[in-house]
Amino acid sequence: MNGDWSMSVAAVCPLLLPSCMSALRLWRHIHVPSSALFGRRSLSCLAHSSPLCPASGNRLQAIPHKDVNEAEELFERMPEKNCISWNTMLAFYAEKGQLDEAFHLFTSMQDRKVVSWNTIMIAMAQSGRLDEAYRLFDQMPERDVISWTSMIAALSHNLIECRREMWFLECHDIRAPGLFEEMKEKNVVTWTAMITGCIEDQQNEMALKMSLEMLMAGVKPNQATFANVLAAASNLAAFAEGQQIHQIVSKTISQFDPSVNSALMIVYSKCGEIAIARKLFELPGQKDLVCWNGMIAAYAHHGNGQEALNLFKNMHLHGFKPNDVTYVGLLSACSHSSLFDEGLNLFKCVMNDPSIQVREDHYASLVDLCGRAGRLKEASSFIKGPNISPSSPPVWGALLGGCNVHGDIKIGNLATKMLMEAEPNNTGSYMLLSNIYASKGRWNAIKIRLRMKDKGLRKQPGCSWIEVRNRVHVCMVRDKSHSESEKINALLHDLHNKMQKRGYVNALDLISVEDEVSYSSF
Repeated sequence: MNGDWSMSVAAVCPLLLPSCMSALRLWRHIHVPSSALFGRRSLSCLAHSSPLCPASGNRLQAIPHKDVNEAEELFERMPEKNCISWNTMLAFYAEKGQLDEAFHLFTSMQDRKVVSWNTIMIAMAQSGRLDEAYRLFDQMPERDVISWTSMIAALSHNLIECRREMWFLECHDIRAPGLFEEMKEKNVVTWTAMITGCIEDQQNEMALKMSLEMLMAGVKPNQATFANVLAAASNLAAFAEGQQIHQIVSKTISQFDPSVNSALMIVYSKCGEIAIARKLFELPGQKDLVCWNGMIAAYAHHGNGQEALNLFKNMHLHGFKPNDVTYVGLLSACSHSSLFDEGLNLFKCVMNDPSIQVREDHYASLVDLCGRAGRLKEASSFIKGPNISPSSPPVWGALLGGCNVHGDIKIGNLATKMLMEAEPNNTGSYMLLSNIYASKGRWNAIKIRLRMKDKGLRKQPGCSWIEVRNRVHVCMVRDKSHSESEKINALLHDLHNKMQKRGYVNALDLISVEDEVSYSSF
């Protein structure tokens, strides 16, 4: 890291941190260098940190509590104003959200340095005035790495939010990738911002591709980069890619950051390699709460409830206090391992701990626990809890799943009604209720299918895929387009026959006929 970059980081980080924290999690990449080099500086120090402005005894920076009125009065009384004076006053306005005053002051400045442009541009982007921020960026006579990185981060965040609100077809803000391509010198922060943006936008394949391009460009990833790339691999359950990234991390970093170690654990656990995940957990070095929670979640995912509970005890012995994420993992582990009493006791701990914020996730796990145990009435009573939305899809979905397993039509109808109100286009709710009726031999199952047809809803066909010799093979229900579909179906029939000889019985009372025959349709 050269001197100019260090000073630029100090100048822009206080502005960039809050705008990026919820969007692209750039704080992991920006907070570390800024705090290590300069400590926690307020926005008013931005101007003083610029390498383009000489240090001087600027009394504006010493104003307590950032009183804008006092700053304005002092600024007006100054017989001579230098670049520090102008930029500090500009930063005061920006920090207080007085953007009109900030922009007016900016237009009055005769000598605008890069730090001045960055200050007003980032303030505009942070307040949601993205078009104005982009116009300022476009007008900048010169740009530094902070200009590029902050603009890319803001545009990426805007694109992600558009898609989350499902009006992305009307949102044509695709400037972030374009800016990234225009950027002549891309550093690790910029690459990581784009990779993180891809992951937030659920473009995990693109994130992996960009990480490869980053390496080919000769940019050395940091721990935050690796943590994000591993997250992309885990989202795809990409075992081979996860292994490759693991090898690169081992060659690049002497001691893993807890976030990297946790990300590696998640990759291996999602790919079924729980033993490797545990070995990574047991590696000597610092473990944080995220590591403990990650390993508990891994055991929950694999149905190893007792192992999760044992790890929870060890966690206490090592002095770690569980948080809300810890209990979500533990409740899920108990649910998938038929540990009803243990799960109920854990939920009581959650309710009695004032430091734990009870979330819908906790109730959904508890309802799932009760549903699997056949305690559907108890599950229904928990849904009326004080910290839960009356129409929470995860909670009602868990209850409907329990009704499907135990064939409870009455409660299943109630759960389906609530789910249809919350998610009217979710075909899963209709299918589960249809299966409940079918298991009881009721004709209502056909009525539900007809209702789906009238609404134009169709069940998405089952889909799975497997990678063999660097080629991904996609398998869909009733799709015979694969060149070797006959061989694949023959193998499936053979495996099914062997399973039946060992005692496997299809639960025909719990699934539809369509699902029953789908195993043999490639």
